[in-house]
Amino acid sequence: MQIKLERIYTKPADHTGYRILVDRLWPRGISKVNAALDDWNKEIAPSSDLRKWFNHDVTKYPEFRQRYLAELATNPATTAFLNSLQPHATVIFLFGAKDEQHNQAVVLKEYVEQKNNAN
Repeated sequence: MQIKLERIYTKPADHTGYRILVDRLWPRGISKVNAALDDWNKEIAPSSDLRKWFNHDVTKYPEFRQRYLAELATNPATTAFLNSLQPHATVIFLFGAKDEQHNQAVVLKEYVEQKNNAN
């Protein structure tokens, strides 16, 4: 499986993959029609407390990454999420953050790839 990351505010670059929004909150100003989503899995996103603590502060990213990975490991929704990705050759994680290198989708991609490589 190939995992791509795409900011939801940009024009969809790839409609061939399974497009899934991995944010807890719906992105402002985006209509559900224009989002061209296959799924929205807010349960896999960082907890509200973690999201608010991080507040997209790059200096907090290393700790955010560790805390989010710990959340994923204990989140009851993680197994179902991983199983939902299996039938798809290409998966696109959509996110709303402006910073494309320091956000939950980057961490989630790393987590899923690690789990897939372990199997």
